[in-house]
Amino acid sequence: MIRWLTRRVINMLIVLWLISVVSFIIIQLPPGDLLTATLIALEQRGVEITDDLVDDLRRQYGLDKPPVLQYVHWISRFVQGDMGRSFVWNAPVNELVGERIALTFVIALSSLLFVWIVAFPVGIYSAVRQYSWGDHTATFLSYIGLATPNFLFALILMYVSFRYLGLDIGGMFSLEYREAPWSFAKVLDLLAHLWIPTVVLGTAGTAGLVRIMRANLLDELRKQYVVTARAKGLTETTLIMKYPVRVALNPFISTVGWTLPTLISGATITAIVLNLPTTGPFLVGSLLSQDMFLAGSFIMLLSILTVVGTLLSDVLLVMLDPRIRYAKQAA
Repeated sequence: MIRWLTRRVINMLIVLWLISVVSFIIIQLPPGDLLTATLIALEQRGVEITDDLVDDLRRQYGLDKPPVLQYVHWISRFVQGDMGRSFVWNAPVNELVGERIALTFVIALSSLLFVWIVAFPVGIYSAVRQYSWGDHTATFLSYIGLATPNFLFALILMYVSFRYLGLDIGGMFSLEYREAPWSFAKVLDLLAHLWIPTVVLGTAGTAGLVRIMRANLLDELRKQYVVTARAKGLTETTLIMKYPVRVALNPFISTVGWTLPTLISGATITAIVLNLPTTGPFLVGSLLSQDMFLAGSFIMLLSILTVVGTLLSDVLLVMLDPRIRYAKQAA
């Protein structure tokens, strides 16, 4: 196990280094740069553009150095925990992403819990009661959830809440708490607004996992070990929960790999529709403005969480499913 983990960590570091190089190159690919946009904005305000001003701005943004040195400067500071300074916001990147990551984490965690709490029992019921009215209803709702885009579902909920309930559900806070310091009242206000993004973002994931859980559990219920356990006199509840459900849980564990990256990216379009102060819209803005340090740091955080989430999923699957352990030992 130690040797396997060591090999995976080394591979992760190599992958992250390659991602850092590719992402830095891609950010530099579009024509122009942040300096060009800054000069255009200054010119529109009537500021005289001189060669000395251009040189000063180029030195300030670090664009006077070759691209290789720019990359080395950025990645060396990132490894030390300093994500640089945003040119657009004129503030340290660490400070800009801090609160947004915290709010995105709350939304992602609540959505994950919603998905698991709903999909787990519904998927088991659909498999055990195959072709019943409850199974048909769950299947129909699952297809609706998969077919409806999150942003469209968000627009529908916003319209229904405002038109019939008189509630403005945009954003994460009420107007009086948006700029207020954190307090117990602000936390309660956050919880009052949290259910909308939780339901919206969790709908598609719930629908997908219900279908996966049902299909996996149906496969397991037809296998010989289930027939043998039932012949030995085990009660149906004990039989289902102890053996086939444990194996069918694999897709729930594997979702950790793609859940962690949502702490940074979030559901960008849905966040824009609901006016959520998460990191998704912030990442889009940094890419559009070619804010090198801000955009690069976001992409690296996404990459780190992706590879860490994948490793965590693999470790949990090895611990949960004996077949994976045996296959690994045999290999």
